[in-house]
Amino acid sequence: MTARTSLTDAWPLFGLRLRTERLVLRLPTEDELAPLLALAREGIHPPDEMPFGVAWSTLSSPEFERGFMQHHWSVRGSWSPEHWFLNLMVEFDGAPIGSQSVDAQGFAIHRTVSTGSWLGRKFQGRGFGKEMRAAVLGFAFDGLGAHVAESSAFLDNHASNTVSRRLGYEENGFGSLAPQGVARVTQNFRMTADAWRSRPRPPLAIEGLDACREMFGA
Repeated sequence: MTARTSLTDAWPLFGLRLRTERLVLRLPTEDELAPLLALAREGIHPPDEMPFGVAWSTLSSPEFERGFMQHHWSVRGSWSPEHWFLNLMVEFDGAPIGSQSVDAQGFAIHRTVSTGSWLGRKFQGRGFGKEMRAAVLGFAFDGLGAHVAESSAFLDNHASNTVSRRLGYEENGFGSLAPQGVARVTQNFRMTADAWRSRPRPPLAIEGLDACREMFGA
């Protein structure tokens, strides 16, 4: 008999799970990208705001749908231990509510990660943003052995900046991005492993990491 290869055997990242008190963060399968896309299409922010460094959320159909799918495909297809981008679906009560990413270049050398996220509008204002960011920070620091985590947001993105400050990031200067062709100032943030461990953190269960640890350069 020929042994059958499962999706997780072929791509161990599909077996990775981050479990918090209310949420599960995991890599979406092909079939699960469609409902995640539909959630994003329903809206992430008011039409007169742009919280992202790339203005993907305001594209018209079919560019929106095609760009969304291509992004998820491209970060999987270009994955390497030297340059990786983990784009996790966030689930609440078994349904998608948003996406949380963590990425790194040269992780084995620099031990530094960056994060990004979005939440469907109907799930905002309920503490999910902080909970899912804390999940990937716990994964990075306690699971992978990261030394530093970085984040940034436009000055008027109060929700993201508040999450960073409440989790214990320190302000780390300013940057600039122009998602719609006009430069806007970003606030940069930095968190060290010592700062992460200096305060109590909510429990986090990490499942399936041993099977894919080498994929992170860890």
